[in-house]
Amino acid sequence: MNINIGRVLLGGLVTGIILNAGEVVLHDILLGAQTKAFFAEHNFRDPGPSFIVAAVGGTLLLGIVIVLGYAAIRPRFGAGPKTAIIAALFAWFGIYLYTGVLHGLMFGMAVNSMLITIGWGLIVYILATLAGAALYKES
Repeated sequence: MNINIGRVLLGGLVTGIILNAGEVVLHDILLGAQTKAFFAEHNFRDPGPSFIVAAVGGTLLLGIVIVLGYAAIRPRFGAGPKTAIIAALFAWFGIYLYTGVLHGLMFGMAVNSMLITIGWGLIVYILATLAGAALYKES
């Protein structure tokens, strides 16, 4: 079976939009005060427009890659939510769990903030991938 690239793009963009929205909620609402304090404590500048454009674009691309992963593993695991969750877990592990823990430890992030971030990422990645995978159909 061939992968339906048009459906990968459609589902991937939906996934990427949901992931981007999740990042805004996490960093501006759930951890907004902690993020500002963390940046001030470490003398980090607020992300500028070029960072925001790169982050949004990269996250949209990540959504496409996640749905492509779903399409690739679908013949082995079958179509549906279980396979979408497996695809989401692959991405979440590499993006949130692995890098989140390493960066959190490297920069001295508070454990509760790290746990909130990792847990939030798990929820958002699963929901975003379920939505994007629901739009995917084989060629």
